[in-house]
Amino acid sequence: MRAVVVSGLSGPGAMTLTDVAEPSGDGLVVIDVEASGVCFPDLLVTYGKYQLRPQPPFVPGTEVAGVVVSAPEGSGFTPGQHVVAAPGIGGYAEKVAVPPEMVLPIPEDLPFDRAASLIINYQTVEFALTRRARLQPDETVVVLGAAGGVGTASIQLAKAHGARVIAVVRREGADDYLRELGADEVVRLEDGWGERVRELADGGADIVMDPIGGPSFDEAVRVLAPEGRLVVIGFAGGSIPEIKVNRVLFRNISVVGAAWGEFVRTRPEALREVHESLMELVGEGLEPVVTVRYPIERAADALIDLEAGRILGKAVLVYG
Repeated sequence: MRAVVVSGLSGPGAMTLTDVAEPSGDGLVVIDVEASGVCFPDLLVTYGKYQLRPQPPFVPGTEVAGVVVSAPEGSGFTPGQHVVAAPGIGGYAEKVAVPPEMVLPIPEDLPFDRAASLIINYQTVEFALTRRARLQPDETVVVLGAAGGVGTASIQLAKAHGARVIAVVRREGADDYLRELGADEVVRLEDGWGERVRELADGGADIVMDPIGGPSFDEAVRVLAPEGRLVVIGFAGGSIPEIKVNRVLFRNISVVGAAWGEFVRTRPEALREVHESLMELVGEGLEPVVTVRYPIERAADALIDLEAGRILGKAVLVYG
């Protein structure tokens, strides 16, 4: 079978498509992969900068959608079933073998490319909004990095849960698309963005979703209303910010982390709980975002484009 192999920890340029042995199915669910999500963990692992640090050669890829080839007895899966899975690594391949607890069923009418986007972005955001931030209907949610994969998922899921959404974006030309996804307001990430958000949020936001960190973090704290929650999802901006806790104390605000992968490692049952919640929303009309589809032969280009900020929303790899 074909797979994308990382031969050195120097980034996407060290990836090549090559023939490798098919994975063993002993105790695992073997999946014919139809689509693989493209996400920041996939990029970071090619540099050896992710929490999971496999040594080359290895196959990257943390989220897949496809069809079950074989499954252990008692796993609840059968050949021909449509599924998504979180293999950790190995997803940039035509076949992957995954522990049954990391495999989830999907309806047959959900396209594989859209299904592949559900694992990293949508599960993270659903966990962040509902469990970590305790989002309530009619609250105001500010989404930083709104044009990226986590940002677009945040807009959709916040709206699906009844929130008012203010999208904050640096990228030019994305405003109309973000409004189509559900953003009520779009604010440019430039000098004065926090003041504009406070005006639109009638004094302050209930929740700020922050997947970028970096220089915008301090202003993100300032836009919170009393009892507001800033949810730290990642550091796509490059630097890890710090906060003086007296600001948290005297303003009666919360700063909470949403590390979905680490949470699932210690609470694996949460994976299915969040997936079931997402499937309910899909059944109600939620359409997972996929804006760019790359053939597997262009996997390196997909990660290079992700790193350069050229992808609006979510990209996936497709096979065939």
